[in-house]
Parts: sequence; structure tokens; C-alpha cells
Amino acid sequence: MAVGVLALQGSFNEHIAVLRRLGVKGVEIRKAEQLNNVTSLIIPGGESTTMAKLAEFHNLFPALREFVKTGKPVWGTCAGLIFLANKAVGQKTGGQELVGGLDCTVHRNFFGSQIQSFEAELAIPEIAAKEGGSPSFRGVFIRAPAIIEVGPEVEVLADIPVASEVNINSGSAHESQEDETRSEKKVIVAVKQGNLLATAFHPELTADSRWHSYFLKMVSEDGIGSSTIIMASVEDQSINEKPNTDLPVFQ
Repeated sequence: MAVGVLALQGSFNEHIAVLRRLGVKGVEIRKAEQLNNVTSLIIPGGESTTMAKLAEFHNLFPALREFVKTGKPVWGTCAGLIFLANKAVGQKTGGQELVGGLDCTVHRNFFGSQIQSFEAELAIPEIAAKEGGSPSFRGVFIRAPAIIEVGPEVEVLADIPVASEVNINSGSAHESQEDETRSEKKVIVAVKQGNLLATAFHPELTADSRWHSYFLKMVSEDGIGSSTIIMASVEDQSINEKPNTDLPVFQ
């Protein structure tokens, strides 16, 4: 069974490219019935309001919520994190529909606008312990959200410092630009709760595939279709007909 990647808008091609490098088939998901053919799902980054409108147009929200409730692994990156959150603040007028399931409150565009996108080194002890490699990960934050509150069952996997003057419960990380000696607090940028994984940054845009490997282990631990998740290399060439060249990533 393959890993589904919601392909309404955003960086779904980049996720599929990483899965391909790991020897796993990624399937583009655009219709509710396609979810029946995958054992796990990645909801990629993109423009969350646009993605929500497209998901509503295709009547995907009921199926996505049911998929989460079945306990199958789901990973949301950036906009996908917003989708999975039980509550979102800092939204546009009228808000947007959410899938929910992740006991957290997320602040949409917490780190500012597109031009305030950035990269940062993140301490990732849990990922490094499971996947090896460096104890840090270079996170790519593009018009990124942040998690400002989590429930008791949510495991924090990564956080990042922000200026203490920032009102974490309501404001953007760029609202205060005072002196450089100010103290720092932290906001959460990666979490896990049961079958749900969420990151505010974009691992699919880097050459470091440890987050994808970590998610695939969640799929294997789930046990549903895990024996068939790795693509056949000789016997079944049809599932990877003329694979596309992998997209550029940040080194």
C-alpha cells in the first residue's frame, strides 16, 4: 500500500520526490475515494485558505476527518499543520474549515509574511535518536505558522526561540522590533500525537529525509499495509513509470 499526498495545491510534488528517494510510492490524492487506497497521508504546505476552499469544493473534509479518526498515520507540514489543528487563530476574516484531530492551537502566519520566510537550525533529539545523524535539522519556514498551545497528550518534537515581547497568544513574531538584548521565549514548531505528526516547516524542501523516514516508521508501526509500503524494484515497474526528476532542495 502507498503513502497518499494531498495534491490540491502546494508542495505535494516535493513530498512525492522525497518518498521516491526513500523507495516508497507516493500517490496524489484529490478525491475522497482515493483515500481508500492508501495507508497513510501527508498534507503538504501551501496556501492554507486556498487548500481549504479546494478541499471544501471537492467535499474532502468529511473523508479527511474520517481518515484521521481511523488511526492511520497523517503528517501535516506548514499548511497541513493548520489543517490538523483543533483550533487556529490569526486567520483571515471568516476563518477556514479544519480537519482537526491534533489537540493544539496554531497561529496562522505566526512568523510573518512571505518576505519574512527564513531558515533556522532546530534541535531534534527525538528524530536524531530514531533516525541518527545530526542532533539538529535545518528548518525551512515559509510564511509559517506556529503552535502556541498543546494538550497533555501532545509530544513536542521541536521548538524555536522568539522575542519575549511577542504576544504568543495573538501576535506575529515580527510585531516587536526592539533592542537585541531582549530575552527569548519559545514556540513549538513540530509535534506528535498518536497517529498524527505535524511540522510548521518544510522538510520536503531539504536534502535531509529523516522526518520522512520517521513518518514511514509510524506507518510501519501502525501495521496496516506496512508489508507492501516499499516499492517493487523489478517485479512491478508499472507503479513508477518514468519517475520525474527530483525537484531542487535546499542543501
